[in-house]
Amino acid sequence: MTVSIRPFDPLKDAELIHPWVTHPKAAFWMMQDAALQDVEREYMAITAHPHHDAFIGEVDGEPAFLMERYDPSKLELVGLYEPQPGDVGMHFLVAPTDTPVHGFTRTVITAVMTELFADPATARVVVEPDVSNKAVHALNEAVGFVPEREIQKPEKKALLSFCTREQFEAAVGVTV
Repeated sequence: MTVSIRPFDPLKDAELIHPWVTHPKAAFWMMQDAALQDVEREYMAITAHPHHDAFIGEVDGEPAFLMERYDPSKLELVGLYEPQPGDVGMHFLVAPTDTPVHGFTRTVITAVMTELFADPATARVVVEPDVSNKAVHALNEAVGFVPEREIQKPEKKALLSFCTREQFEAAVGVTV
């Protein structure tokens, strides 16, 4: 599988991801009832924000996942943990499919983490998935994340977890 990641274009890509973020399997994305215009508005705000970016990931040339990168000292986690220099926040969502491929989501999260650590300024990736999202906790652990504690965000109870470059490299057996 060849994975590539490109910047999100809100006018072009909102229509692409609308069925992804509203799919029942994307319940943790909290956009189940979003209209296309809601998705466009949300991602126009993200791409215009100085501390938040969105990307489309393609696998073998086909759009397959959504990735967000943010500064957790400015968004999402302000006041909920002690940020360190080089912290980068991350969200990702794999497109729904009727024909799942074993290991696909692990390939995606590995590509996302490789992309984040490709920036030498990234020292640690921070995630805050819903505490009840056991599937993503297992994926996070597989690429080196270590849970720190549960935190209460306005929209959910989250499991604050961290992954350093060294933890990622040890977990997946690559150097970035």
